[in-house]
Amino acid sequence: MPPSIDDFFPNAVLFQDTPFELNRIMLIRLLVIVVLVTWLVLSTRKLKIVPGRLQAATEFLLFFVRDDIAIATLGEKNGRRYLPLIMTMFFLPLGMNITSTVPFVGIAGTSVIGLPLVMSVVAWGAFIYAGFRDRGWAYLKSALFLPGVPWPLYFLLTPLEILSTFIVRPVTLTMRLLMNMVAGHLLLALVYSASSFFLFALLPQGNLAGLLGLGTVAFGVVYTGFEIFTALLQAYVFAFLTAIYIQLAVAEEH
Repeated sequence: MPPSIDDFFPNAVLFQDTPFELNRIMLIRLLVIVVLVTWLVLSTRKLKIVPGRLQAATEFLLFFVRDDIAIATLGEKNGRRYLPLIMTMFFLPLGMNITSTVPFVGIAGTSVIGLPLVMSVVAWGAFIYAGFRDRGWAYLKSALFLPGVPWPLYFLLTPLEILSTFIVRPVTLTMRLLMNMVAGHLLLALVYSASSFFLFALLPQGNLAGLLGLGTVAFGVVYTGFEIFTALLQAYVFAFLTAIYIQLAVAEEH
């Protein structure tokens, strides 16, 4: 069957018609959580001066998020203060995104709006909390009333600032992550559906058009690599934008 929007609304697998109903995507999300926790525990439980491959790979990602996203964006003090949040905003999307390329899984945990929306609301709450924590009500004043602007313009600019800061940010965070994962799944599913049709429906009948399946398989392999890159990139963008929004909230002027 060709891919369709129904892929993102699978039937219940467990506990149907209860508040705890689980479908395929929810099971994927739970699996990712278990894998992430297990990986981080095992790779950091017995740290060695000369790390093995697992510890080295984990340290590379941890140091990258700490140094190149959190501290580079927020500075030493705030970078370490909000490091657990930034780490979560990197590793959780990374794990959820990468499942789109895993055989027999084939769909990202972030390809349904619930999880991207929850993470975006957490990021939204975090930068508002950071602004009030560091600056009190001065944060709200600077966020809504730009300094140096003639006061009549506030009737125009303040609603725009409310829209862009407190509404557009979480919406764009959600949609950027969601749409990339939806598009990636549909394209991969379409390519491999076409490959199956060419190689297993046409070619056995002697139809030479089935040889086109070799091209679609090759494209699928290449695009799978691109999808892995997209999973990494979207995790980086989500964590980086979360850090940027917090930095804007704690800055004296923005």
